[in-house]
Parts: sequence; C-alpha cells; structure tokens
Amino acid sequence: MSSSNSKSSDKNFVYREFGNDNSAATERPIPELPPQQQNLRVQATRAGRKGKTVTVITGFQAKPETLADLLKQLKTQCGTGGTIKDNEIEIQGDHKQKIMEILTKLGYKAKISGG
Repeated sequence: MSSSNSKSSDKNFVYREFGNDNSAATERPIPELPPQQQNLRVQATRAGRKGKTVTVITGFQAKPETLADLLKQLKTQCGTGGTIKDNEIEIQGDHKQKIMEILTKLGYKAKISGG
C-alpha cells in the first residue's frame, strides 16, 4: 500500500503564481545603527499580561544577535527573566530606572515614557 501520489503527499500545498518560496528576498534588512544613534523608549506596562508588570524597551534598530546579547545582559543585571518580541525587549518586573542606567552606560539614548 505504498502508492505515493504527488497530490496526496503535498496536502498543504498552496498555489503560488511566481516561483518557489523565496521569503529571504522579501524580508527587509534591519539597519544596524550604533547605540548613540538609537532612540529607545523604556516603559513599564501591564497591558495584556494578566496584571503582571513588565518593562518594555522599544525603538531598537539592531540585528537579532545584538538584541539577544543586550537581553542577556539586562536579565543578569536586573536578576529577572525577559524575552524579545517583535524587535522589543521585555523584562519581567518594573525596572525602569535600573534599565535606564544600564542603557546610558552602554551609550544608548533612552527615555522613560508613560507613567
């Protein structure tokens, strides 16, 4: 019973008019700016997190590897967890002041936004 029909093996195939899946060609490269040229916003928020406070840092124009290194450093300095979502860094808890100090030491231009 090994009748392998090409249509049955590609159940999830969707019609594509132009060529093969070349998603790398449609992605826009993120320009890697030096820290002095980046304007970051640091904000503590609870929206959509079931009442848990997180500190969100937005405005990055950096590669994912750079963000991952910065995330690791911030998590270590704050002694808490965090993640990267949609080119933003989220740190668990309200650490606005500490994160501002760390970012300014690293040369970033950052402002606290929100209340």
